[in-house]
Amino acid sequence: MIERLTPPFAEQYRALMLQAYADHPDAFTSSAAERAALPLAWWVQRLGTDPDARELVIGAVEDGQLLGVAGLSFEPREKAAHKATLFGMFVAHAHRGRGLGRQLVEAALACARARAGTRLVQLTVTDGNHGAEALYRHCGFVPFGLEPLAVAVNGEFVSKLHMWCDLHTKS
Repeated sequence: MIERLTPPFAEQYRALMLQAYADHPDAFTSSAAERAALPLAWWVQRLGTDPDARELVIGAVEDGQLLGVAGLSFEPREKAAHKATLFGMFVAHAHRGRGLGRQLVEAALACARARAGTRLVQLTVTDGNHGAEALYRHCGFVPFGLEPLAVAVNGEFVSKLHMWCDLHTKS
């Protein structure tokens, strides 16, 4: 079941994302160490239930267990309030291949469409992550640029492909 996560999921959300940061350091801008240092209250706040929250997180939940997540951050500045950013997309390895990633992205897009004034969703994906790029393309995202040297990982740099989805053209 795909649902918006609430504060009772904070510990599972934290654990899943720390796994994501550790297993795929080139896929996320934050490091596992940076996020592990944050108090549980930070994770709880991210899962707030205010309908106008600046951020929200959607989860794939089965029998009370969190299997995957995707977040949305809504731009608060007046001139950019039509934009949202998809962040923290991850499905645990044991649950991949079940279509959960697509369901999470589509649910995030539905949440963005439901937010008054939101016109587009942006994201970045590590250049060369063909599986993730294909998923995003399937959900209506198109590339608009490549950021070289975007993230430093273990002394190496990876580039990020910037993609966007016009919410008025994909339903």
